[in-house]
Amino acid sequence: MEFQVAKQDLTRHGLPEVSVATVDHFLGAADEAGAVAVLLSAGDPNRFPEAIDVAVVLPELITAFNGRLRGAVIARGDESALGQRFGVRVQPSLILVAKGETLGLIAKIQDWSVYIDRITKLIDRPRGQAAAIAVTIVPQHRAQGVEL
Repeated sequence: MEFQVAKQDLTRHGLPEVSVATVDHFLGAADEAGAVAVLLSAGDPNRFPEAIDVAVVLPELITAFNGRLRGAVIARGDESALGQRFGVRVQPSLILVAKGETLGLIAKIQDWSVYIDRITKLIDRPRGQAAAIAVTIVPQHRAQGVEL
């Protein structure tokens, strides 16, 4: 139920839900706008309660990066297929994609400064460099709140 509320909040922020059938259109539109796509692969919020926290933080990150990011939520039924495509091993994860390249992943809930630092490094690195996949697992007790 809580994730449904968070998902509705994402929709209010203009974040669409993407599926296997629609993700390439979304990625292309982000590229055309000169932005980096950020996809949320939330997973089952009953198994991964921090998915709710990540869903709350995503619109704030998009705002903080002043139009450099375009966000979407991966449809629950397509998380497995798109997770394989983008290299998701941990949920929830934010997937950063630009010009057909997966720039990196940020897993679980993180401190605000960690998001800002990692996203800045991922979107500002020269294209063509080896993508640094950033997957971090935090202890369960840290996933209880969001530090902004």
